[in-house]
Amino acid sequence: MKLAVVQLNSQPQWEENRQQIAAQLALLPPQRPMLVLLPENFAAFGTTADYQAIAEPLGSGPIQQQLALWAREFGIWLVAGSLPTLAASGNGLHTTMLVFDERGQARAHYHKLHLFDVDVADGQRRYRESDSFIAGSECRVVASPFGGLGLSICYDVRFPELYRRLRVGGADILLVPAAFTAVTGEAHWRPLLQARAIENQCYLLAANQGGEHVGGRRTWGHSLLLDPWGRLLGELDDQPGVLVADLDPALISQIRTDMPVLEHARLTGAWRDEASCC
Repeated sequence: MKLAVVQLNSQPQWEENRQQIAAQLALLPPQRPMLVLLPENFAAFGTTADYQAIAEPLGSGPIQQQLALWAREFGIWLVAGSLPTLAASGNGLHTTMLVFDERGQARAHYHKLHLFDVDVADGQRRYRESDSFIAGSECRVVASPFGGLGLSICYDVRFPELYRRLRVGGADILLVPAAFTAVTGEAHWRPLLQARAIENQCYLLAANQGGEHVGGRRTWGHSLLLDPWGRLLGELDDQPGVLVADLDPALISQIRTDMPVLEHARLTGAWRDEASCC
């Protein structure tokens, strides 16, 4: 079984990004089954108006149709980092992760829980994701041939309690699509990801945006793959590309047997009682 991350330099226009994604997927090796992760904002990376322009109802729309087609065409489980979707209330947007199986069937979705409302010492300085999106309210683990897939998006990685709930909910592989800024990425990208992999004894796929985007925003790139011991299986630079590694389910079992951290955990009430991932 193979794990893969696709790194992009997305811009505001879906058609430009669609061509970029198709070119990267064409570089995948032929081995199957394969789990492939696209980064956050894969379809459009820009302003609130750009997100509103491409937003789709959950379960329909040309972008979701294209994702299903790619999954079928390439015979992959395709996890699309985040797409603006219309909130069920009809007011506002979610930034939503979408999971398709190798037949192109939609298997799950996840609305980003933690919104990036922070100040960063870069050219943009002020980030207010809540100006564009509504936060989700549920965590999600998805059954797959690769094991349980724990879904998350970008800023979520700073909240370890989410990942412990994902592990308790059955996660074997943690997925982190992102658009990490160059400043925060250089400081914290790899240590945060390694911590989440190590403490939850899971494989981790992190697909980031990389390079300069419209408006001067810069993202860190350095998409990577980690094993359940936190070992680096591969890492990209800041340019678009594809990274592939092997999945060894037996390694997950061995590490969890040798060091049964969940059984040893003593401060368990908050996440054991409330973990409702499904």
